Amino acid sequence: MGEVRVKVRITNSADAQAAQAGRLAPEQVRSLEADALVDTGAVRSCIPAPLVVRLGLVPFDSSLVEYADGRKEPVGLVDGLRFEVMNRRSGDEALVLGDEVLLGQTILEKMDLMVDCARRRLVPNPAHPDVAVSKVK
Repeated sequence: MGEVRVKVRITNSADAQAAQAGRLAPEQVRSLEADALVDTGAVRSCIPAPLVVRLGLVPFDSSLVEYADGRKEPVGLVDGLRFEVMNRRSGDEALVLGDEVLLGQTILEKMDLMVDCARRRLVPNPAHPDVAVSKVK
C-alpha cells in the first residue's frame, strides 16, 4: 500500500471555545495546517513537539509507546486538540512524537474516514459520505 497523506488543520480547543464565548478574538485562536501521514498501524495520533509549542499546549502526562522495532519509551501526551480533515472535525489527544503529524486510527474512526488503499487516499465512509456517523452500542 504506499503512503497516504492528507491536509489537516489542528486547533487549540481551549482557544476555539474562548473565541466562541467572546473571551478571545478569533484571530488569536492558535491553529495550524499540516501535511499529515495517515498511519493505520497507530492507535493514537502524533504531533511533533515544535507544533505542540506553536499551539500553546503542554503535555499533561506521558504514555509508553512501542516502535515497530520493539523499542519502548515514554513520550508526552497532550490534549485539547481539535482535528479537521476533509470538512470533518473531532477533538482528541495526541502523542508528542516525531517530526511530522501522524493521524492514527482513533481520530479516523471518530471522523468516519477510511483509507482507500488502491488509490492511496483518505475517503469518507461510503455508508455515510456526507456526514460522520458515530457508532454507539
